[in-house]
Amino acid sequence: MDILTKSVFSLMINFIFGVITAVILIPLLKRKKANQRLSEYLEETHKKKRNTPTMGGLIFIIPTLISYFILYLLKKVSINYNVLIVIITFTLYALIGFIDDYLIIKNNNNKGLSEKAKFIMQLVLAIIFFYLFLKAGNEPLLWIHSLNIKLDIGWLYGVLILFILVASSNAVNLTDGLDGLAGGLSFIALLTFAIITWNTGWLVGYADIAIFIFLLLGGILAFLVFNVSPAKIFMGDVGSLSLGALLGTISILTRHELLLVVIGIVFVLETISCIIQRVYYKITKSRIFPMTPIHHTFEKIGWEERDIVKLFWIIGLLGSFLALGFGLWL
Repeated sequence: MDILTKSVFSLMINFIFGVITAVILIPLLKRKKANQRLSEYLEETHKKKRNTPTMGGLIFIIPTLISYFILYLLKKVSINYNVLIVIITFTLYALIGFIDDYLIIKNNNNKGLSEKAKFIMQLVLAIIFFYLFLKAGNEPLLWIHSLNIKLDIGWLYGVLILFILVASSNAVNLTDGLDGLAGGLSFIALLTFAIITWNTGWLVGYADIAIFIFLLLGGILAFLVFNVSPAKIFMGDVGSLSLGALLGTISILTRHELLLVVIGIVFVLETISCIIQRVYYKITKSRIFPMTPIHHTFEKIGWEERDIVKLFWIIGLLGSFLALGFGLWL
């Protein structure tokens, strides 16, 4: 019960810090003309969003890191290798996203970091992750809970870490296309993983990791106050990459990598739609969907933005309920 009380309190406190951060940050970004650059394919349907500032992920990133540091100084939480993995991965992926957003704003187009530069950065982070992971005493095991199978895959686990981090961060990034969509789905997914983390008593630092997640959840709620339709600010790559990487990180540390697919079912579907579209176009030179990611297809066939977001939130909730129901076995 103690960890539940601390978690709820952490969420509430960081929600307040997040709102304060937003009130300061949004006017500042507007003055700096840090506006979202729209794709040419969305100029007509999203033209009302043209002057909306981006980099809104800072609304939950800054308060979360500061709040956790304050709690550490007050000796309310601790920092060990597993907690370091969470903080470093979250922070450095946010930095990659920040650089990408900055270049897009500076160049006044949608060309930020190249795919090669992003991959090299993510590769370095995966190596750091794997090193800290082993230093923490974790074994490179692929753990299939439902069958009680533990496979020691050695250095290949480092490859798995890279794949999960790249896939999860890019999946959230692709989903960030409608007001409140990626933020709401990330809140649902992270809340689910926070509950799972509570029950991983065998993981060193599990309680501190749970507190970190709940601090972040409070920040995301504050962000959603300003991001739900009509959005006053967008998440940007600084937010989407950090959230996606954190989801992947928690799934690895709690040994529920397979469960990430269920919890993040909408993120998975969004990514698959893009892969199918690209492969199909290369083969046939035509498109199977009007536009991808798939949420834009719903827009193209006449759905209202708010209705699409509600539907995807419900699907995300159902995936999380299913994951929690079978979380002890998967």
